[in-house]
Amino acid sequence: MSSPAGIQDIVDHLKTVLLELNAHPYPEVACPPSVPKRASVALILRIQPNYSHWPAISDSKVPSFPHRSPTRRRRSSVASSHKLNFEDIINAFFDQDWVKHGDPELLFIKRAARIGDKWNGHVALPGGKRDPEDDDDAVTAMREALEEVGIDLSYNNAISVGNLPQRIVTTSWGKVPLMVLCPYIYLLTSPSYPTQRLQPTEVASSHWVPLRALLNPSLRTHEYADVSARLAKSELGIKRWFLQAMLSKMMFAAIHLVPSDSVSCATIPDFVNAKPPSTNALGRLRDSVMGLDGGPRDIKPPLLLWGLTLGVVSDFLEHIPPHNALELWTYPTFTSWDVRVVMWAMSYRFRHLKAREMSTQNSSSTHGSSQPVQDIQGLGSEGVGSLYEEDKPGEVGIAGLGVGRGWGQTGRAKMIARGAAVNSMLEGYYPIVRKAVAAALVGRIGVVALLAVWVWKKFERRM
Repeated sequence: MSSPAGIQDIVDHLKTVLLELNAHPYPEVACPPSVPKRASVALILRIQPNYSHWPAISDSKVPSFPHRSPTRRRRSSVASSHKLNFEDIINAFFDQDWVKHGDPELLFIKRAARIGDKWNGHVALPGGKRDPEDDDDAVTAMREALEEVGIDLSYNNAISVGNLPQRIVTTSWGKVPLMVLCPYIYLLTSPSYPTQRLQPTEVASSHWVPLRALLNPSLRTHEYADVSARLAKSELGIKRWFLQAMLSKMMFAAIHLVPSDSVSCATIPDFVNAKPPSTNALGRLRDSVMGLDGGPRDIKPPLLLWGLTLGVVSDFLEHIPPHNALELWTYPTFTSWDVRVVMWAMSYRFRHLKAREMSTQNSSSTHGSSQPVQDIQGLGSEGVGSLYEEDKPGEVGIAGLGVGRGWGQTGRAKMIARGAAVNSMLEGYYPIVRKAVAAALVGRIGVVALLAVWVWKKFERRM
C-alpha cells in the first residue's frame, strides 16, 4: 500500500520551501516608536510516517548537530548549526524512506480559558512575548514552545529552518500598534510524536493537523465574531453608542481543522465538568436537552483557524503550490444585511482590482517576471499604491486579519513580486470598512428619520 495521492507531492514541495526560506530569510521588522514589545510563535512541523513505510529504529533521526555548552543567556540553535550546511541536513532528512512517503503535519494549540483573556478557546501557535533574557526572537519561539507544550526545539531534536514575514499587530481599526509578531519554522526529526507537557494556564489542548487538510478547499469556512464592542472603543461620544447599537457579528475567513492526533491537558478545571446533574424532573429534562454547561449536549465547537494565526499560517501555505490566497481569504464583512450590502457595493471595485492584480502576479511569477502590476494604484494613499514600498511591513487589522510582506514561491525577486500582490489583498480594505459602517449608519438614521416624518404626517392628518 503506497502513500495517498498528493502526499508525496506535498513532501517534495515542503523540502523545496524549507530550502528557499532558509536561503532567503525575511528581514527583521523594527518595533514602532513607543511600542517595544515583541512576540514570537513557532510553526512546528513533523512528518507522520506511512503504515507501509514505517521507519526502522536506526532511521529515526538525521545526524545530530555538534554539542554546544550552555551559556547564561538563552541562545538560538541557529548559531550552533552554522558550521553545517543546511542543504545537506535537509537532504539527509528528506532522503529517508519514511520521510519521502510521510504526511507533513503542523502543530496547533487551543488556548485555555483565562479570566480577562479575549482569546479564550481560540486556535493558536505556541508562542509568547520576548523576555529580556532571550538572545533573539528565535529563542523566544523555542522557549515558549518548551514552556507551553513541552517540545524541545534545540538542534538535537529539530531543524531550525528560518523565519516567516514579521508583522506589526495593531488594534482599534489598525490605528494603534501593539507589538511585532515574529514567526519561526522548526522541523522535528523524529518519526514519533513528541511527548508533550501542556501548560495548564495557557494551553487546553494541542493538535497535529496535516498540511493537506490545511490546503483542502472543502475545509474552508467562516468564523463569526462579535467585534462591535472592541470597534466602538476606538470611537467617542454618540458615534461610539451608534456603533455598539448597529454592528452585528463580523464574518471572517477560517479553516476547519481536522487533527490526526490531539493531546488534552487533563489538569485544567474544565477538563471534567464538576457540575452535578439536576435532581428534579424539570432539571433532568433541561440537562438532557441542553447539557450540563447550558449548551447543546454532545456538540463541541469545531477547531477553527482564523484571524492572526490564519494570517501567519497562510504566509507559509502560500509557498506550497497550487495554493492561491484568493481561495483561502474572503473579505471580512458584517452579518447585518444593510451593512453587508453597503460594504459589498463600496468595496466592489477594490476587490475586482485586487483579483486582477493577483491573477496577473501569479502569471508573472510563472514566467519569471518580477515587475508588479500598476493598474490598482489609483485607489489613493489609503489604497494599495503604497504596497510596493519594499521596506514597509504589513500591518494587522481587525481581529488580526491582515498579512505580512514578502510571500512567494521561487527566487527572491519572485517572492518580492508576488508579495506585493498577495500581501496587498487586505491592505486598504479596512478604510473601506470604516467608510461603509459610517455610510450604513447614515442610511439607518435616514430611514428612521423618514419613518418618523411619515408617522408624524399621518398623525397630523388624523388631528
